[in-house]
Amino acid sequence: MASLWQAVMGSGQSSASTVDYDGVQFWSSPERTGWLTKQGEYIKTWRRRWFVLKQGKLFWFKESNVTRGSRPRGVIPVATCLTVKGAEDVLNKQFAFELSTRADTMYFIADSEKEKEDWINSIGRSIVQHSRSVTDNEILDYDSRK
Repeated sequence: MASLWQAVMGSGQSSASTVDYDGVQFWSSPERTGWLTKQGEYIKTWRRRWFVLKQGKLFWFKESNVTRGSRPRGVIPVATCLTVKGAEDVLNKQFAFELSTRADTMYFIADSEKEKEDWINSIGRSIVQHSRSVTDNEILDYDSRK
């Protein structure tokens, strides 16, 4: 895939211009993308952002034309998230959902009920896949201890 990208883009790309987001190539083959309205972290205004979910990271951008040179406005490692669920009753806004970590809860508004459900399902699946709360080494086989 990288060689195809280099063939299309040319080999003149300087590696210094690309920031390493744990090696996640957010511009290529994402698991889910779409517009969501996100509440700001410090100033609680609502802004429409383009979201990209890939390899356990939820990135957001100002524009939807995401390329190798794009700079995310932010990124949430979903492994740090505990829950993702509907939040229409909390915000009193249609199609709202929340993403919670131990430290914070972030709020989002989708464009439709289907979009909301799709995002909740995709993020939830990613949380499970990337959660480090239980590893194979930590699972004890109690039957073998007699």
